[in-house]
Amino acid sequence: MKNLLKLLSPFAPDQSGAVGVLYELGGLVVICDAGGCAGNICGFDEPRWFTKKSAVFSAGLRDMDAILGRDDRLIEKTAKAVGQTSVRFTAVVGTPVPAVIATDYRALRRMAENKTGLPAICVDCTGTRLYDDGEQRAYLELFKTFATQKYETVKGKLGIIGCTPLASGYMTEKIFRQAYGNSAVCFGMGCGIDEIAKASECERNIVVSTGGIAAAEYMKQQFGIPFETDFPITEAMSRVLENDLNGRKILVVHQQFAANKMRELLKQRYDCDVDVATFFKLFDEFKQDDDEQLGDEEQLVNKVLGGGYDAVVIDNICNRALRQFDGELIDLPHFAVSGRLDENGGQTCLL
Repeated sequence: MKNLLKLLSPFAPDQSGAVGVLYELGGLVVICDAGGCAGNICGFDEPRWFTKKSAVFSAGLRDMDAILGRDDRLIEKTAKAVGQTSVRFTAVVGTPVPAVIATDYRALRRMAENKTGLPAICVDCTGTRLYDDGEQRAYLELFKTFATQKYETVKGKLGIIGCTPLASGYMTEKIFRQAYGNSAVCFGMGCGIDEIAKASECERNIVVSTGGIAAAEYMKQQFGIPFETDFPITEAMSRVLENDLNGRKILVVHQQFAANKMRELLKQRYDCDVDVATFFKLFDEFKQDDDEQLGDEEQLVNKVLGGGYDAVVIDNICNRALRQFDGELIDLPHFAVSGRLDENGGQTCLL
């Protein structure tokens, strides 16, 4: 059965990815749910909740609100929250509830803007997709809504798209600035909505997770800003390289661009063959022949056992699904999979 997980924990869903993008931008984020989705996001999928303030609210939908589609009640509560906070825009993030009742997000957006006088965006999440899909939708909505003006290009300025904790395992932009310089702007981490509005100043964009590709393509189309994919060398990657992997056939499992970077580092240091697999988006233009998108843990097991691999680089929460594998399992944390950060060279368990 596709997407069935018997041994692994559920991966971070799309609404968590969307909130991860919006979290630091200075907006009022309304999760359109009865409270459960917001609790999961803030308690498990958003590590910055414990260290940084953000105006993230649950819509607190009751049964009859959902059944009757009382959008006016949602907008009324949103306007009341705006009056009690200092925010620059409002955002409504979908969950299974509005997906089931077919909420009209365009109408919600117009109603919110008319009621609050602030720009509004809506991110059409369903709770059935994965975090990178929610990131993709949130980034694209942000750039389409706020990055509308062409500014003069600032020489050397880089835009980093996709640097969320779910994708990178880091809560601050420090590692990205170390990798790409102080002129790098990490959209959604360490900056506000003003930097999104001035995104056309960037000389080029670097996409560090698959959730950023659609926004980067939009900026290229609108303003001619080229982009490339990459990922900073993290402490976790450095630890992987400490293993003697010469002559091995290796599988790296992570989000595509982090896995591609790990493959690059491994092949630079060792004479080895490296394939990539991911439970998340896999873009054909950035993949190699034997790379594979995994639909469930059974497909992971089949890939590992049938691929002739000597070592698998993967978040160690997945080891429980790979008990039949007699090769070497090497840990590479992925926060969206296990809720484990790689911060300052160590791992922190939030559960």
